[in-house]
Amino acid sequence: MNETATRARAVIDLAAVRSNVRALCDRAPGAELMAVLKADGYGHGAVPCGRAARAAGASWLGTALPEEAFALRAAGDTGRLMCWLWTPGGPWRTAVEQDIDVSVSALWALREVTDAARAAGRPARVQLKADTGLGRSGCQPADWPELTAAARDAERAGLLTVTGVWSHFACADEPGHPSIAAQLTAYRTALAVADAAGLRPEVRHIANTPALLTLPEAHFDLVRTGIGIYGISPAPEIGTARELGLRPAMTLEASLASVKSAPAGHGISYGHHYTTADDTTLALVPLGYADGIPRAASGSGPVLVAGKRRTVAGRVAMDQFVVDLQGDTALPGDRAVLFGPGDDGEPTAEDWAAATGTIAYEVVTRVGGRVARIHRDSAPEEPTVPAAAGSREGGGAG
Repeated sequence: MNETATRARAVIDLAAVRSNVRALCDRAPGAELMAVLKADGYGHGAVPCGRAARAAGASWLGTALPEEAFALRAAGDTGRLMCWLWTPGGPWRTAVEQDIDVSVSALWALREVTDAARAAGRPARVQLKADTGLGRSGCQPADWPELTAAARDAERAGLLTVTGVWSHFACADEPGHPSIAAQLTAYRTALAVADAAGLRPEVRHIANTPALLTLPEAHFDLVRTGIGIYGISPAPEIGTARELGLRPAMTLEASLASVKSAPAGHGISYGHHYTTADDTTLALVPLGYADGIPRAASGSGPVLVAGKRRTVAGRVAMDQFVVDLQGDTALPGDRAVLFGPGDDGEPTAEDWAAATGTIAYEVVTRVGGRVARIHRDSAPEEPTVPAAAGSREGGGAG
């Protein structure tokens, strides 16, 4: 691909992904690490990022949707793989046949997965999820004894293996929030109930990226990290990516579509919410809300153009927005950088989150399909784990 001819591109550095995985593994030395690749790797590309994460020591991969897990299997991944967002009538049998760990939070799901195991002629790998206070999926404490007992009966019947007992924090990105201690207590209670039912899971896990970084007592056997492997801090209260030793993997950039002179008093974009103060130069960046640029960035989104940080001038439109260069010069085709690692003064995804009143997770994940993904490796290297580690027989597969 001729990158200079590409309207817009998200350049993903796989060396940064590997570096981040290693840094996060170091933060949880007693636990395995699951690299979460939902939403196409938070917009970074699930397959290449999954391979990079495996090479750096991630023994598990995780997805929300079954289809996301199947895509990883189709691309050749054979290691431990979990997906957790299921609805009635879902493709349970395919998951069983592909040796994917599935999450079960209720008796209806347990029935469907055991039916799938019978049809497939092999036991399912099941992870039971307890609702310890997040209030989304997960089994309520009142129903947990019945679910664990039923799962144990199905295990004795050879229909499944309970491979995990897990949960998810609501406020781990707010250090000191009272719900954190309450959820840990509830989770330990859920583990005790599962143990009393006779379940002996391979892994127990509740820690997401913020809990990995701030709550060593929550690491248990496995930590799940999503945003961290892409080099983004889970919350300003925990620290910036740089402070946490993480490197942003994605750089979002575009080639200027137009550069022109404009007089003072010239209205810019829909509604004329911005008017030039003086004679100036306007640069057109060919990205808009159809590409995932928040309309809320109108008048606030930071962009590096012609060596300086600028701000979106006027409304973000569907396909484009304007930057006022305030008399500086640029040429059509010159590079505009919306966010990246920050090495050259460009904004970061965290800067965009602050400017638009959202979180950096959303900033990178919403980058649309019209933006070309270009995967680079700034530090090519041989895999750091044996080739067999991607298989279920290898040590790196968990």
